Amino acid sequence: MSAAVLPEAHDLPSATTPAAHAVPRHLRPTPLWWRDATAAVGWALVLFVVALWVAGGGISDFTSVGESLTNVGRLTGLVASVLILIQVLLMARIPILEQAWGQDELARVHRLVGNTSFNLMVAHIVLTVLGYSAGTDLGVIGTFVDETLHAPGMLLALAGTVALVMVVVTSVKKARRRLRYESWHLLHLYAYLGAGLALPHQLWTGADFRSSTVATVFWWGLYAAALASVIVYRVALPLIRSRRHRLVVSHVRAESPTVTSVVVTGRHLDRLPVRAGQFFQWRFLDGEGSSRANPYSISAAPDGRTLRITAEAVGDSSSRLATLRPGTPVLVEGPYGRLHAGVRTRERSVLIGAGIGITPLRALLEELPAGPDATVVIYRVGRQSDIVLADELLSLARAKGARVVAVVGHRRTDRESWLPADSAHLGEAEALLRIVPDIAYRDVFVCGNPAWMEHVITAAKDAGVPAESIHHERFSY
Repeated sequence: MSAAVLPEAHDLPSATTPAAHAVPRHLRPTPLWWRDATAAVGWALVLFVVALWVAGGGISDFTSVGESLTNVGRLTGLVASVLILIQVLLMARIPILEQAWGQDELARVHRLVGNTSFNLMVAHIVLTVLGYSAGTDLGVIGTFVDETLHAPGMLLALAGTVALVMVVVTSVKKARRRLRYESWHLLHLYAYLGAGLALPHQLWTGADFRSSTVATVFWWGLYAAALASVIVYRVALPLIRSRRHRLVVSHVRAESPTVTSVVVTGRHLDRLPVRAGQFFQWRFLDGEGSSRANPYSISAAPDGRTLRITAEAVGDSSSRLATLRPGTPVLVEGPYGRLHAGVRTRERSVLIGAGIGITPLRALLEELPAGPDATVVIYRVGRQSDIVLADELLSLARAKGARVVAVVGHRRTDRESWLPADSAHLGEAEALLRIVPDIAYRDVFVCGNPAWMEHVITAAKDAGVPAESIHHERFSY
């Protein structure tokens, strides 16, 4: 590990955004204020739904226990409905949302909105049934059965609820760990089915959906926007983009016994709005498994002629990359993610990767500006034999004036850490400061195992790196 001297105050890199280079318009990052704007729109939709409930007499319908329960059930159902539609929009791969939030934040918001909408949906069912049963002699179970069998659209709504329950159950961490990514992804698509099956019930029996022209236009408009977003961005755009660029496998190279690189070529790839560090959802149309999309980052900066991915064999889909043949057609969704040079807030950078997580950082190093020690790459591996793309990293480092530090060794067992066991005498942040003394004045890009990344992010913050200068991408599900 080479020593470095902490620069004097007047030599510190500027904390302002780096000077803009000549970046084509289609590659410029979405400004962060779009994140705040879209979040404000989401909150406005929820508040507008509450306002519609108030305007429809929601505040005054508390004359009896049964009416009170039913009335609160109406409100929870309305808010659950709008949150489910917001969830659909979050899953629709709308480019401005993807670029403004990034996959990490978008996934976190998606989980939060999903859990909230599911809990409110359950509350809606329970409160409504209790409210209706208070005015009948059927009892709670009898009322539920009667409403399900005789109220318009209720059987469809029940089927939609079952679909959503399945999505929620399989999204629990313990359940996710038992499922292959491909299986989990397929099950997760039932969220669309759940939202769609609930629509007839809401339009036929939901008085709040038909209480006024404003309410009717709002709900129909929101459903139409959600449906259009899914069709345009999950189906049409990937098909159009793949057809326009005619992507095919050019060649396949084994980087190690378990790591494979796939190079894809096509037409007019210089017009594809992708930057080093971003990822696509890839489908290789070679027969079995071609219907499943998998996220892989590009492992080399786009050159306008080819795209390259490098993946480790950890499942069926990643293992079959080694068997791909030249000429295999490729469909892609994306690009996605904010792990690229356009999000930098400082002039200098630190790239910290573990295992196969080094691949998007290798591409990012290629795009970052050159300069003496302008970029430091920290590569965490368990063994020397686990290092991939070593020659490329060293060659790029020499060309860029960058520094590469390999942190090798098995993980510690005495505590959770991003460091190996032989660094037990070092603190988490202390180790970073030893490698990069001026890390507090740099952007930090992190990619690797999600649990390991959390330790790196915490250590970087403890070392003085502000949260807005830490950029990361998780590929967990």
